[in-house]
Amino acid sequence: MAESASHRPTVAIAGATGSVGTAVWDALSADYDLIGLTHSPVRAHVNATSASGVEWRHCDLFDRYAVQGVLARADYAIYLVHSMLPSARLSQGQVADLNLLQADNFARAAETKGIKQILYLGALVPDDTPDLPFSLRQRLEVEQALGSTSVPLTTLRAGLIVGAGGTWLRLLLNLVRRLPVMVLPSWTQAETQPIARRDVVRALKKCLGNPATYGAVYDIGGPDVMSYHEVLLRTARVLGLERHTTTVPMESPRLSKLWVWLFGGVPWALVNPVVDSLRYQAQVQLNEMQAWLQRDAQSFEDAVDASVDDQGRPLPNPRDELRPRVDAVIRDRSVARSVQRMPCPPDFSARDVANEYLRWLPRFGWPLLQVHVEHGRVAHFELRPVGTLLTLRFVPDRSPEGRQLFLVTEGLLVGEGERSGRLEFRKILGGRAVLAAVHDFSPRLPWYVYSSTQALIHLGVMWGFRQHLEHLTQQHTEAASVSSALRGPSPCNSL
Repeated sequence: MAESASHRPTVAIAGATGSVGTAVWDALSADYDLIGLTHSPVRAHVNATSASGVEWRHCDLFDRYAVQGVLARADYAIYLVHSMLPSARLSQGQVADLNLLQADNFARAAETKGIKQILYLGALVPDDTPDLPFSLRQRLEVEQALGSTSVPLTTLRAGLIVGAGGTWLRLLLNLVRRLPVMVLPSWTQAETQPIARRDVVRALKKCLGNPATYGAVYDIGGPDVMSYHEVLLRTARVLGLERHTTTVPMESPRLSKLWVWLFGGVPWALVNPVVDSLRYQAQVQLNEMQAWLQRDAQSFEDAVDASVDDQGRPLPNPRDELRPRVDAVIRDRSVARSVQRMPCPPDFSARDVANEYLRWLPRFGWPLLQVHVEHGRVAHFELRPVGTLLTLRFVPDRSPEGRQLFLVTEGLLVGEGERSGRLEFRKILGGRAVLAAVHDFSPRLPWYVYSSTQALIHLGVMWGFRQHLEHLTQQHTEAASVSSALRGPSPCNSL
């Protein structure tokens, strides 16, 4: 809700160039000053010259201090980031871990800058499913990270969003248009509750700056519950097409993904999480936000009709036109990113994990690799008899509790980039895990040599360190169990 005209609140929107983000800043521009955040300098520059009412800022969400800079003037923040496409020429790691690290940076930066509220658009979560698919589990982890600070978090968990330019809708429309006959797996009988993008924006706007929603989680969906099978048939009717379907009693998620990739017209990186999430039944749990939305909710058919052109083709995603230029910039920068999740041994701080890495690595690389640590935690990695491969310099003023940051500086493997490479160890999820992350590393080796040698060796090193931490975690757990057994039952329990 907007405040008085004498003071227009400022809202920062992370993910402002996507389908939902574009609709959000369009709906808020009359009442708020807006800061649109994008990881692409190309999009920031182009949008700054074409979109009025929005201050566009390039923001690297992998850099907490860059996020702090762009949030300095904001009162509220909306988080719409669901990164599934690479932001570096080489990205190693699970999408879930990349998203989790960005969300953690955003929440910490928001707390530092005194943001009054974070609004997050997540996904509906199935009931009674012990093993959630990775794509849904990572949304919950992002939600947990965004809510881990003192900044109030409001979460909207939406069903499938039907709106112009949306990835899921483009996939759906392409399948219906290209396949007159569809053989469907049994999971398409699972029910869902699609919601019009317009109604998602209404819910976000109602929650924004509304203290009654602080700390709340709302399921939101459209007026109709339907199976995915029915979604396909109802979409065909909107397009004026006659389609024939039959359902076979098999799950075959891999075959489903291949089928969707071949005919859906979206990259494989997007197909995988979309199909994983579709295979599970998710319906809205009734709540006051959902009840309010239903008073003027847009039907599924109307939402689809508003998202296609006269020929029934999906309206373009606002990001698509600039994608080739964005990819060209990523290739020209030629930096690598690697984010690897590892267990955090009990009672280990981030500093303990970093120190353990410096102690463990020479043992892993013995007898060729040596690590010399100087005062101030400057670590030189030397390969006999070649010389110093790289140097890590600890940065104390950017290593708050739960994080240890090192700059990757001179060495035979380090090239010259716009920014120094960074290695960090970050405790996450209440200390249950740690992320070991490399950012903006510019290799000295030619890229094709680096990607097939040094980059793979780094993955091997991270795999070895993960195994080492798993071993330490198991040792601590076993020691705690033995200690508990030796102490025996407490006096209270023996009465």
